[in-house]
Amino acid sequence: MNIMRESQKKFKRPPKRYQPKGLAVIYEDRDILVVDKVKGLLTVANDKERENTAYYLLNEYVRKGNQKSRNRVFIVHRLDKDTSGVIVFAKHEKAKRYLQGEWQRFEKKYYAVVHGTLSKKEGVITSYLAENSIHKMYSVDDPKKGKLARTGYKVLKESKNYSLLEIDLLTGRKNQIRVHFSEKGCPVAGDKMYGKKEKGIKRLTLHAASITLLHPHTKAEMTFEAKVPAYFYSLVSS
Repeated sequence: MNIMRESQKKFKRPPKRYQPKGLAVIYEDRDILVVDKVKGLLTVANDKERENTAYYLLNEYVRKGNQKSRNRVFIVHRLDKDTSGVIVFAKHEKAKRYLQGEWQRFEKKYYAVVHGTLSKKEGVITSYLAENSIHKMYSVDDPKKGKLARTGYKVLKESKNYSLLEIDLLTGRKNQIRVHFSEKGCPVAGDKMYGKKEKGIKRLTLHAASITLLHPHTKAEMTFEAKVPAYFYSLVSS
């Protein structure tokens, strides 16, 4: 029995009026806060946006409007602005350090719709990722010039134009999934940076579907899940 799936059933979400806009609270205790982020919401601030971010909104949420409150959240990992799904935040420094220290060992599953079809229906893509002057990632052969990136995948469904993939994120490099499938000639649908400009695609079709980790305090294995958007299935079926 997976402890988290049982806990998730029992966990009572806060009333909708208290939930931060664009974030559904999946699970919360004294050590961690797990949310389902909508597409279009930054994880942390950038030069253009300071307040409409998951980090800012969740700090407001744990303080419940009390600016003098010492409650806060800590960044453990990030999702791209246009990627939806599960994000885990720590509620104190010790939990943050533990989760970040163990992060590469935890299991992260994503779902994506990519253009075209892959010749191998299951496999692992491996490369070294580097970043150019305009912050775009690309693969290099020299391990001294990039960071190891490994992406496992399995084709779940395909049509003439699209494939639905289940992805195991074996390392967590910036834009890793998007770069790997773009370089395979099958960019993620809706990807304006690594794909092609196209009409009729409603969003970047990349979703963090689940994370399995060990709880920082109890060390129990816990799996947190966020439902895959129905749009992904309808796009492949179109």
